[in-house]
Amino acid sequence: MNGTIRVGNLFGIPFYIHPSWFLVLGLVTWSYSSGLAAQFPQLAGGLALLLGLLTALLLFSSVVAHELGHSFAAIRQGIDVKSITLFIFGGLASLEKESKTPGEAFWVAIAGPLVSLLLFSLFTALGFATAASGALAAILGVLASVNLALALFNLIPGLPLDGGNILKAIVWKVTGNPYKGVVFASRVGQIFGWVAIASGLVPLLLFGSFGNFWNALVGFFLLQNAGNAAQFARVQERLTGLTAADAVTSDSPIVSATLTLREFADERILNWQNWHRFLVTDDNGQLVGAISINDLRTIPTTLWSETQIKEIMRPVEDFTTVKSDQPLLEVVKLLEQGKLSALAVIRDNGVLVGILEKASIINLLEKRAQANPA
Repeated sequence: MNGTIRVGNLFGIPFYIHPSWFLVLGLVTWSYSSGLAAQFPQLAGGLALLLGLLTALLLFSSVVAHELGHSFAAIRQGIDVKSITLFIFGGLASLEKESKTPGEAFWVAIAGPLVSLLLFSLFTALGFATAASGALAAILGVLASVNLALALFNLIPGLPLDGGNILKAIVWKVTGNPYKGVVFASRVGQIFGWVAIASGLVPLLLFGSFGNFWNALVGFFLLQNAGNAAQFARVQERLTGLTAADAVTSDSPIVSATLTLREFADERILNWQNWHRFLVTDDNGQLVGAISINDLRTIPTTLWSETQIKEIMRPVEDFTTVKSDQPLLEVVKLLEQGKLSALAVIRDNGVLVGILEKASIINLLEKRAQANPA
């Protein structure tokens, strides 16, 4: 999963760690252990390092709790959570699908910051209630302040941050169009991304200071992800209202099961020179299998005139099918998740409509874009 390491499950949700997280863990541990050692000289070097590691793990646990907030809100809406991943910039809960209404989308987005604010209140209250002092007070103070910062940072109203998803839900509610909400929130996210990049690069260029360089990295992250979200939203909007049948490849490679291999070879040369795999139908037009050019090599050419396709075709179970009225957006997700290059499109009665390829979807989107330019 993009180089990530699976370390188990959290409440049934697959939990992954990106290798970049270990770098941040080491830096945070070193930073806080050094701070504790300087603030409390009585701490032995090993104890300060151990407390620094404990603080770092608690901070990352706060990030996980933040993502669990999003996850539990999504699960309450019947949305599966595919995974939670920790990486260099924090955490990410990957949801199976979007919320159905702007109100539901709002609650999924706000749930994470609410958890962070709750943890801020909890750690602050623990500090007062226990009259903590020394290293314990310092650690509780760090945990409280970081959770507050995590909540406030994520409430910045630009994608891919939680505030951007909240803004998306608000625009969706006002316009009735979820994709307009994504595009608007993405543009705001890009603005914040450029501001963060400038705040990191300007001091570096003018004064040679690397103090704000982390801002530039965060800005690049915001800029890239906001742009990707806007682009994906535009594609989704163009796919809305389309079905699998709309993207079927014209002149799909379909042959009858009763054709002889000789007839098949001649027909391919005349009509489908560029195709190497073909769908096979019976006399009723129903999909019964598939055959490739390589399958012909298993039969001597002297037997081609007396051997029918149905005798060497592969069963239909080897080819993924979708219904002709299935939304094209769902079909695209199926292609991506299954890493498939093509699907067979059939009607409810099993009659084959044709083959659907990624290229045919792209061509369809291009035609719609030309007919309805933004």
